[in-house]
This record gives sequence, structure tokens and C-alpha cells, in this order.
Amino acid sequence: MGTGIMAQEKWTLDDCVAYALEHNLQLKDFRYNEDSNKERYHQSVRDLLPSVGGFTDYNKQFGRSEDPNTGGYVNTDFFSNNYSLSSSIDLFQGFQKINAIKASKLLYKAAKEDMQHQKYLLAFRVMQAFYDIQFFEGLVTNSKEQLAVSQSNYDLVEKQVELGLKAGADLYEAESLLLTDKLNVTQSENQLVAAKLNLIQELNLKDVSDISIQTEIVRDIGEETIEMLSDSVYNKAINFIPLIKAQELRAKAAKKDVAVARGNLYPDLSFSAGYGTGYFETNIDEDTGNTIPFRTQIKDNTSRYLGVSLRIPISGKWSRRSYVKQQKIALLRANNNLDIQEQELYQTIQQLVQEYNALEVESAQSTKRVQSQQLAFSIAQKRYEKGLINALELFTAKNLFANAQNENLQVQLRQVVNKSTLNFYQGLPIFNIN
Repeated sequence: MGTGIMAQEKWTLDDCVAYALEHNLQLKDFRYNEDSNKERYHQSVRDLLPSVGGFTDYNKQFGRSEDPNTGGYVNTDFFSNNYSLSSSIDLFQGFQKINAIKASKLLYKAAKEDMQHQKYLLAFRVMQAFYDIQFFEGLVTNSKEQLAVSQSNYDLVEKQVELGLKAGADLYEAESLLLTDKLNVTQSENQLVAAKLNLIQELNLKDVSDISIQTEIVRDIGEETIEMLSDSVYNKAINFIPLIKAQELRAKAAKKDVAVARGNLYPDLSFSAGYGTGYFETNIDEDTGNTIPFRTQIKDNTSRYLGVSLRIPISGKWSRRSYVKQQKIALLRANNNLDIQEQELYQTIQQLVQEYNALEVESAQSTKRVQSQQLAFSIAQKRYEKGLINALELFTAKNLFANAQNENLQVQLRQVVNKSTLNFYQGLPIFNIN
């Protein structure tokens, strides 16, 4: 996918988000954490299976040694082999393993939500960087328009000075304003380069120093946000925001951890079974005086066992009860962290709704201001050409118009980001994260 996007002439916002999701290194770290929690969950399930183990050895004895076959001592060199297979399974542990499975499953789901949360954070950072480029591109365009006006005025004054209609001081003023606008263009271009670098870094692009984006002043993000209340947005967001869901899952996992800790207070019941045999060079056939063959010994020396064990905790310096208390405290902290996350979410939405309402008013006012300042500048330009005002008065009118244009552009882009964010909290498909 990366090669196809790189070949494009311009990047759309969706292209940028998709590429960043695929190549961001921080996301890989969260993906590894998710995989680790997944494996931890699978292992907790496998812990229900019996444990099985095998054993074998080869022993060579020298000098006076204990005969493992008879228990007596002999003075001859000999060797022996032992083989065994054993298995055990826990029958009851106060439901610790069952609760551990449930807890690890909840933590695995929480890790998946963490991964989703990081994807959204990255997408929003990319969106902000994307619109920052658009803003500074607009500043460059506006500053170049102002530079063109100053250049035209300078050329006009230069001709008037040549004709003797204006003094040389007027040309110096026009030149000063022209140089000021050239500096504004340079500064705007430098800000644009910095904004592009920020997006390039968010995308983790290699060996790239420039990027061209597709202008998206107004995106199709729905009209559902014409009138908003914080509570209505919050009630929708609380049901799907990954950060909240992750903390809810951790609180549930903490509750299961309390149950695991309580299971330590109950007796443990386990079942075990085993099979063993061996070969001993000292095992002699009384009739022939020869060592009994390996196959015969393996068959004759067979031993088997079955067993049930019960472990009853009586006193452990109150460590088990202390562990239960610690897990209860961990549960309280998890629930408190959930409350904190919900509170922060509500406050974030409150701020976004307040900003949305403020931007609605600002947008209308800034648009009217642009129109008013444009008219004022047009009048000032004509008066300047007729010699009715000086260069400083024209420069003031031109700057007011330029500032109105830049503020209006900023308000528009802030509105797009704000509206996209609120639509996200309402569950609308702003990004194609998956």
C-alpha cells in the first residue's frame, strides 16, 4: 500500500491516516503488547491441562556403592538406568484458575482497546498536521497576494517619481512596505515547510523532504452537529470510546483478581499418577549367574502409583489475607481510574461543544469582517492611486485585510477539526481505522 500512495501526486487525509497506521513504530509496540496479553490469556487456559513429565538417568557406580536393586552394598563396578513418567492435575484450588482465565481474557480485550485508542490518537495527530499544512498554504497564498499588491504599488510610485509627481521619499516608503511583504512571504513559507515536516514525521516517511496534500477545506462530515449538547454527545461516546472500554475491562479484571486471591484461602485438592521402571546391572539371575536382560528387567521392575493430595492452608503469616486486601485496593483504584477517565471524557466533550458554539459565531463574524476589510482595502487602494492617502495608511488597510483573511482561514480549519472530533465522539465514521 505504501508504494502506491507514494506514487500519487497528492495525498488525501485518508491516505495519510492509512499510511501512518501501517508504518508508525509506536503502534507496533502496542501491537506487541496486545500479542503478549493474547498469549498470556491462552496460557491461562492451558493451565487447566494436566502436567506431564518424564525422567530417565544413567548411573555408573565405582567401588563400594549401594545397590539400587537390593539396597545393600557391593564392591563391584556397575551401572543402572531408571525411567519414569508422571502426571498431576489440580482438582480444586478455590476456582483460582477459572478466575485467572477470566481476568487474563479481560486484560487481553483491554489491550486490544488500548491499540484502538492509539490508532485514533495517531489519526487525530495526522489530521491536525494535515490541516496545519492547509493553513500555512493559505497563509503563503495570502501573503503572496499582498506582495503582488505591494509590488504593483511600488511600480506605480516608481513611475510617478520618474514623472516628478511624487518625491523620492514616497518611493522609499513603498520599497519598505514591499520588503516587509517579502519577509512575510518568506516567514509563511518557512512555517509551511515546518508543518510539512511534522506530517512527514507522523507518517514515518523515509528519505522524503516534501509532501503535497490535496486541499480539503470542507469535508463531508455530516450535518448532525448543527445543535449539540454535551450530555447527548457524552452518552454516545461513553459506549464506544476505546479508552473508556479498556478501563472498564481492567476494572472487571481487577474484580476477578480479588476472586483469585480469595481462592488462596481454600484448600487445594490434586490428583497424581506415575509409572516407573529401571535396569540394574547388579540384578543377577540366581540360576545362571548372569545379569537379567534389559527387556525382562524393564518389565519386571515396573511400578505404578495413583495419589490424591489435599493441602490445607492454616497459617501463612496472614500473607494470603493481606494479598486479598491488596487486590481489593487494586479494584478500588481501577474503579476510581474509570471514574477519572469518564470525567476527563465529559470535560473534553464540554470543551469541544463550547468551542463548536463559539466557532459558529466566529465563522460568521470573520466572514463578514473579510468582506468589510476587502471593501475598505479596495477603497484605500483607489485613494492611494489618486494621492489622497499616504503609503502608511494603505499599508494599514492592506494589513487589516490580510489579517482578516488569515483569521477567517484559521477559523474555518478549526471548525473542520472541531466538527470532525465531535462527530467522532458521536460514533460517526471519521477515520477508516480498520
